[in-house]
Amino acid sequence: MTAHECMTRVMYFESNRSSPVGMLAVGTVVMNRVESQHFPDTVCGVVAQPNQFAPGVTTRRMGRGSQLASEMATKVLNGGRHRYVGKALYFHTAGMTFPYTNMHYLVEAGGNVFYDKRKNARSRSDPPFVNPQGLEAANRAANVMLTGYQTAPASQRIAPQPQPEYQPRRIEQPAAVPLPEAPPEATYADNRPVPRSAGSAMLQPVDIDDLIRANGGY
Repeated sequence: MTAHECMTRVMYFESNRSSPVGMLAVGTVVMNRVESQHFPDTVCGVVAQPNQFAPGVTTRRMGRGSQLASEMATKVLNGGRHRYVGKALYFHTAGMTFPYTNMHYLVEAGGNVFYDKRKNARSRSDPPFVNPQGLEAANRAANVMLTGYQTAPASQRIAPQPQPEYQPRRIEQPAAVPLPEAPPEATYADNRPVPRSAGSAMLQPVDIDDLIRANGGY
């Protein structure tokens, strides 16, 4: 197994698989151990050391997020380091607490808290670890370096504004205009003569002598 594959695997299984900064922090610890006289001097030697990293880190199957881990492994092996991790050799899952007083916490990244060991570094009554001032800006700068994507600081992010509830626009109807009154029907005098029916003509009195003469008599 190559150093690149070992680095990819430890980043994948030990960090938030969507956090390039978290992967960078894990990779920094691995390289710090390679350079330390208290650990193996190869990447795969450090990663495969018993009881140090996630069970099956060198054998389990990787899935979604492995491509990002591979890209980050290349960056770390080419010299990339997390600024706030510094020379730290240790980390544990964020949110866990331990009774030890020699754990000097440095930074939280990718779901892990990174620390080095110092005598009387803290007391059992100390408050929970708080990330150092300026970490957010450093993480944003690291994201730009690692992914090319710039994010705005939390203090400058614009909260989404509530949108007014849609109200359908009511169209005003024009006032009804009364129709003009119909003019009275015109009346016309009819002076035409009323035709006389055939029956009425037949009812006129006729002189008998005139009728005989009309038919050639006398």
